[in-house]
Amino acid sequence: MSAPDTATRPHLPLGALNRASRIGLVYMASSTLMEAEMYAMATPDVTVHTSRVTLPKVTVDGIDAMMRSPELRQAVELVAQAPLDVLVFGGTSASFLHGTAWDRKLTAELTAWTGLTPPAGHCTTTSTASVAALDAVDAGPITLVTPYRQEVVDRAVRFFGDNGHPVLTSTALGITSDHELAEVPLERVYDLAVEADTPEATAVFISCTNFASVGAIAALEDALGKPVVSAVQASFWHCLRLAGVAGARPGFGTLFERTGTVGTGT
Repeated sequence: MSAPDTATRPHLPLGALNRASRIGLVYMASSTLMEAEMYAMATPDVTVHTSRVTLPKVTVDGIDAMMRSPELRQAVELVAQAPLDVLVFGGTSASFLHGTAWDRKLTAELTAWTGLTPPAGHCTTTSTASVAALDAVDAGPITLVTPYRQEVVDRAVRFFGDNGHPVLTSTALGITSDHELAEVPLERVYDLAVEADTPEATAVFISCTNFASVGAIAALEDALGKPVVSAVQASFWHCLRLAGVAGARPGFGTLFERTGTVGTGT
């Protein structure tokens, strides 16, 4: 048998998938949007691998119950059986629920449970990623767009204020069903951001990883003339930064453009 002629081998567009940077995602079992939005932003240089945890209800008590359940550690350890480069806990309110110390403790637990320690591997959360993303676009005070009930919004306001991003205006749709979060049309999210924004805000942040966002970011930045960061976008971006890979498709906002994380893959 003769050796294959590599000069005549056709281009294999998905041939890099088994060499891609691997993002582990721990996500709510009832949620549907984060994986889809991450893949919409990703080049073939990045793959996403998910494990899930049960969220009883999108309330302070329901989120707290999820975070204290042994199911969380089980979900983390399950996905970490794959050879990951980075792992993100994909819950915004769940990671800011009890403040900055809570979020940092969660990151430390993720690191211990996965064994992903720098420089070989990294762990993060959506809240950590969101603050890092707002810092990366030089944001100060922000407009906060959320689908939550007010008790959860209040926790978000405290968290972002404590981390250098005072909330000037916010939205609260009062949704407590995870399925209903995902059903809010992208057009409604766009309108909420435009209606809520104020000239004094230096950026808009769209919270919740089961709330449509990334398809509206470029249009919102054009309309508002300022950076727009979303929880899903920030989570994906932070994973790329930690993994050291430019793996984002163009067109998903200032955050990627300013930080050199737009890739060349298609």
